[in-house]
Amino acid sequence: MRISLSRRKFFNRSFGLAAAGVLFRSLGLSGRIPGRGLNTPLIVTSHRNETGRRAMEVGWEILASGGRAIDAVEKATNVIEVDPEDTSVGFGGLPNEDGVVQLDASIMDGRTYNAGAVASLENIKTPASVARLVMDRTDHVMLVGPGALKFARSFGFEEEDLLTEKARRRWLEWRENRADDDWGPPDHLRGLPETEASLPRPSTYEHGTVNVLAIDSFGDIAGITSTSGLSWKIPGRIGDSPIIGAGLYVDNDVGAAGATGRGEDVIKSCASFHIVMRMRDGRSPQQACEDTLEMIRQKYLPVNPNYMPGEKFVAINKAGEIGAAWSYSDGRPRMSVRSAA
Repeated sequence: MRISLSRRKFFNRSFGLAAAGVLFRSLGLSGRIPGRGLNTPLIVTSHRNETGRRAMEVGWEILASGGRAIDAVEKATNVIEVDPEDTSVGFGGLPNEDGVVQLDASIMDGRTYNAGAVASLENIKTPASVARLVMDRTDHVMLVGPGALKFARSFGFEEEDLLTEKARRRWLEWRENRADDDWGPPDHLRGLPETEASLPRPSTYEHGTVNVLAIDSFGDIAGITSTSGLSWKIPGRIGDSPIIGAGLYVDNDVGAAGATGRGEDVIKSCASFHIVMRMRDGRSPQQACEDTLEMIRQKYLPVNPNYMPGEKFVAINKAGEIGAAWSYSDGRPRMSVRSAA
């Protein structure tokens, strides 16, 4: 079988997956992409925009030439990290409340069962590549803050100002309109009339992330999650993205999963690990993603029956099946896929 897709077929597959989403009753305001078998190698990303598609082309070139999944996910993620128009990842990401861009990333290699991560990394455009070095060149899993920056510089990474004019203007607008209760109680405790924590859900923050997952021609699986984190966050806040088992998890015998959305929910639920374990139990990637969304919703149900978690999950299994589900109400789950099919 040809190990290539025409540009038109690739675009059609990317858009077609999103168009295939349907509402499913168990989560109400949720969409899904039905799992489907695809020949391996394959690479997927949670981004479905033009940058996401370019990232898939870069990753696919590595896989199609017999390269490793771990290299494909790193190079594909770098394409998204250096895009100044993407305000949720890398260069151009939205800053914390002090106007400083702090980046998080994790990487996991199923073949070696090794992982690396960085958190609160400043001035480096490609945190995924720094996380790769943490994995490959140390016996640690995570480096944070100034230590992560010092480590990156020791390997020749150059410091750059990551705050673009676009992101700076967004930050200034938020700062002019911020309120003292912007970081009040957790979202699921807001708006409850029987509690004192009846604050409206804040609408001024944004969260976004990129997941890239791949299987190579050897059958090995790898993944990356990279983010600039919650916009306007309290300095030092770390979400799920750099935490193995939360924002990313890979099991070479089973599959891989990644998360985007509000990181606090993902951390508390160990969401990516949960998805992979559901697949180990025989659930498809699609079913495992949906199961995990429902699990999170059920945890909050006794406290706030109207609360809908804001997460999106993507997953692949060893057979090359894919899945994606989210609980947002503003559209369908989006992802881009490149494979030999």
